[in-house]
Amino acid sequence: MATTLATAADSAVQAATSAARIEHVTKSFATPAGSQIVLDDISLDVAPGEFVTLLGASGCGKSTLLNLVAGLDHPTSGSIATDGRPALMFQEHALFPWLTAGKNIELALKLRGVPRRDRRERAEELLELVRLRGAYGKRVHELSGGMRQRVAMARALAQDARLLLMDEPFAALDAITRDVLHGELTRIWRETNLSVLFVTHNVREAVRLAERVVLLSSRPGRVAREWRVGIPQPRRIEDADVAELSLEITDQLRGEIRRHGKD
Repeated sequence: MATTLATAADSAVQAATSAARIEHVTKSFATPAGSQIVLDDISLDVAPGEFVTLLGASGCGKSTLLNLVAGLDHPTSGSIATDGRPALMFQEHALFPWLTAGKNIELALKLRGVPRRDRRERAEELLELVRLRGAYGKRVHELSGGMRQRVAMARALAQDARLLLMDEPFAALDAITRDVLHGELTRIWRETNLSVLFVTHNVREAVRLAERVVLLSSRPGRVAREWRVGIPQPRRIEDADVAELSLEITDQLRGEIRRHGKD
């Protein structure tokens, strides 16, 4: 089996130029019919401070790749190195319902080793960053879906990671709330200089957010094409330039889906 994780020394060197470096990664799973390749020879770099969206049809391996970068699973072959331990945000907020918004954030701070005396203040700062000032004492059931995702974002930021991995975090929200959170995420990314790797199947969302859009082919997932998005931020999902590039990417995505259907 090829190397699956970079050594500490390798990671330190690679972190100087990449927030995440994925080199020739393949992932397969055992099935009753035999080994099934989900990702095939994926190579991708995310630069420090870069916002990259990972796009593709359902089942192409987007979430699998994100889990590999997060360290939740290991590649069958290839290597992955990240600039420190990434923070991960899912489609479901995964907040603990018996804790308040603030205490959910404090738990991440505690796991990071932040002293007890400093946790409340830092949690309040993070809630203010995601524009939830005053929500420290609110329980999860008192928060709207959009507010819960803001708390989840604050909890991810509490990990003080330089790389934020996001797996369709806004997919379950209504269009207006999703649009608002697009704007908030863009603001936070610009204010914090985080690197972001964001998985979505929504083409307009990918173009709305990213500096670079990476399209994966249908299974097995390979890097089919990349686009640099030169549209100035802030963008709106209904902007003409966003719509034009989205149509071009959608045509490519449809081609991948048709190709997979013929395989």
